[in-house]
This record gives sequence, C-alpha cells and structure tokens, in this order.
Amino acid sequence: MTDTVTAAREGLTTRRHPPLRPYGLPRHSLALARRSLIKIGRTPEGLADAVFLPIIFLTMFVYLFGGAVSGSTKAYLQTIFPAAMVMTVIMAGMMATGINLNADIKKGVFDRFRSLPIARSAPLIGSVLGDMIRYVVALVALFGFGYAIGFRIHANPVNIVFASAVAIGFAFCLSWAYVLAGVVIREPSGVQGVAVLTLFPLAFGTNLLTPTSSMPGWLQAWVHINPATHAMDACRGLLLGGPVARPLAETLIWSVALFVVFAPSAVWAYRRRT
Repeated sequence: MTDTVTAAREGLTTRRHPPLRPYGLPRHSLALARRSLIKIGRTPEGLADAVFLPIIFLTMFVYLFGGAVSGSTKAYLQTIFPAAMVMTVIMAGMMATGINLNADIKKGVFDRFRSLPIARSAPLIGSVLGDMIRYVVALVALFGFGYAIGFRIHANPVNIVFASAVAIGFAFCLSWAYVLAGVVIREPSGVQGVAVLTLFPLAFGTNLLTPTSSMPGWLQAWVHINPATHAMDACRGLLLGGPVARPLAETLIWSVALFVVFAPSAVWAYRRRT
C-alpha cells in the first residue's frame, strides 16, 4: 500500500511539473502572434488604415508637392516613394501596436497569460510579431498604388525585398518604444497621444518631402540624427541606385540601439505592472 501511494504521488508530481521543452520562448511567442493574426482575420476592417493610409499619403504628397519640389509629379514620385516605405510602416503599424497592447492589458487579457507556463516576455513579443502583418499589408498597398501611378525601380528587382526588409526591420525595433508606452501608460487615448506627438517629427522630420539642404540649420541638424532619415536613404539607394553601405550601416546601428534600449525596458515595465 505504501509503495502504491508513493508511486501515485510521484506520478502526480511528474504530471504537475512536466519537463521543460526546448525553445519555449520562440514557440510561445509565435503561438501568441498567431492569436493576433486570428484577431485580424475576424476583424479585417482593422487593417483599413494600413491599406488606405499609404495610398492617401502618396496621393497627397505627389500631387500637392511634386510640381513645386521636382518640377513634375513623375520625378517627385521616384524620389519620395522609397522614403514613403519607411514612413508607411511607421505611421500604419507602430501606433496600433502600442494601442492594441494597452487595450489588451486594460481588459485583463494579459492577466490570463500570467497564469500560463510561458515566458513573461512572450505576450509582448507575440503582440509585436503579430502586428507585423500590418507592415506587410501597408507595403503591398504602397507598391501596388505606386506602380499604378508610375513608380519604377532603377535597380535589381530583388532589391525590393531588401528595401522592404530594411523598412520592416527598422519598424520592428522602433515599435518597442511604443510597446513600452503601451505598458506604462494607463489609457489607450494616452498611448495614441504620445504616438502622434512622436511619430510626426520622426516620420516627417526627414528628407522625405524635400532635400535636407533646403531646410534651416536647426532642422538639418535633426534630420541628420533622425534614424528614420538613414532608413529612408538606405531604401532610396536600394531602389533607385546610389549610396547604400553607409545609410544601411547607420540604420542597422540605430535599429540595434533602439531594440537594446526599449525591448528590455518594455519587458521590465510589463513585469512591474502585471
């Protein structure tokens, strides 16, 4: 009888504490990213801004400023389109990441995640990975509309993939700053306000619309240190030809720095809050 009880207890202990599986964090993060994709599949209207925002921006910029800046809309389209790739993923993706994350935390969804045997950072990583579909959708809409109105690349077509990877990789690293905002700020409206205040100077305080040389000195100083500027220059070099090595290296350095600073900070703040 004693042996039977001991064996039963050992079996119960084994069931309660199963052996840890390898690669737990990547698997859990991908599973939670799949949850985000399912949410998008059930409410596809949530991608409306990712589809229409790049079309609206490109239309306004090209046909409002093209003649004044470059002399023709066609020439201006060639200049602005690669930079618009970076602007598109910044404006259409990262604001939604912070707001959606904050809403999930406020609703108590992340409290349920705490009861699961998963890494504490997995919900954050899964949320960011799931929202990357917005970047892809926005870029597809941008390329489709851009080609429809006359944009053409002047380099190897494979460079489209490389330029898209640069824009998405930069946005992924920068998005952790808005993940941190989504965790720290208590209301979604507050996250939206912070996102608007920071995204506009980040996206438009660049050489997106006009050459840097046409700007006043104080604005040129900001443009030169703005990480989005380097990403835009890298995309221009890949799609139109021109210098690539330096802006690409600067983009990679900024991306790594942003990720190293904000990703651990977001995880730490999430653990403190939950």
